[in-house]
Amino acid sequence: MTLVDTRTPDPKRFIPGATGDWEIVIGMEVHAQVTSNSKLFSGASTTFGNAPNSNVSLVDAAMPGMLPVINEECVAQAVRTGLGLKAQINKRSIFDRKNYFYPDLPQGYQISQFKDPIVGEGKIIISLGPDRQGNFEDIEIGIERLHLEQDAGNRCTTSTRPCRSSTSTAPASP
Repeated sequence: MTLVDTRTPDPKRFIPGATGDWEIVIGMEVHAQVTSNSKLFSGASTTFGNAPNSNVSLVDAAMPGMLPVINEECVAQAVRTGLGLKAQINKRSIFDRKNYFYPDLPQGYQISQFKDPIVGEGKIIISLGPDRQGNFEDIEIGIERLHLEQDAGNRCTTSTRPCRSSTSTAPASP
């Protein structure tokens, strides 16, 4: 997926530099958690504060032959969010394996979306102001993508403090 910047640069926002004027462009990556009763790819509970390893299914534990099944409510929430962002809802989205080691990722990979996310380009319009004359200005902020991905979990390292995540897959230390 390639984002094409179709904005027209506004010279009044440029900053003068030694070799020419500069336009400031800021990119942000924002993570949000979908609210559901079960995980994205398993039927395991997402109840916060349960005992370690109580919110783990055979899929989460990477048992042989266990295949992930997408949580339809999570997909519906992603689509609703995309519509709220006035974004393109992709009729085709693909999940990829992001391979890396993480203590609470028994599979050895995270299921995520990269090339073909569920939601494409969108925008948020915010109103800035008032300025010194009392005027407001609407600014359009582009959204590149919104994608779903599996939570890697949270490892508890002591038995004296509770787990901070509902997705713990590693045992607490004695």
